[in-house]
Amino acid sequence: VEIGRLMAEENWLVFCGGGTGIMEAVARGVKEGGGTCIGILKGTSTKEGNAYLTLPIKTGLGVARNALLAYNCDAAVAIDGQYGTLSEIAYAMQLNKPVIGYKSWSVPKLKSEKTPSLIIKRLNRILSSNK
Repeated sequence: VEIGRLMAEENWLVFCGGGTGIMEAVARGVKEGGGTCIGILKGTSTKEGNAYLTLPIKTGLGVARNALLAYNCDAAVAIDGQYGTLSEIAYAMQLNKPVIGYKSWSVPKLKSEKTPSLIIKRLNRILSSNK
């Protein structure tokens, strides 16, 4: 929840997979912070999205929707996760998008941070240098 709220406070447009668990917690934080969270859903019904999304987008692509997440972001944060998170990391890295890990996979060249506030600081540095 905290990372989503902090992203909202930065006025960033946040994309996530739109489901439950960490995706829902991030979306909840974004909503609590007054921000916008777009959920790129696996299925063909917007009802599959969690209640905190500003905009659920149905794709019907299953896990292949992870590529859409990577294409639409300027930078990615990988939080914990299973194989879907690992594929999101891989897609983002293949597209030369910066990825920050938080309690996530150990992947070569994946930079990790220990707290949500440190993630936001690193993202600010990355995003300001990409302008």
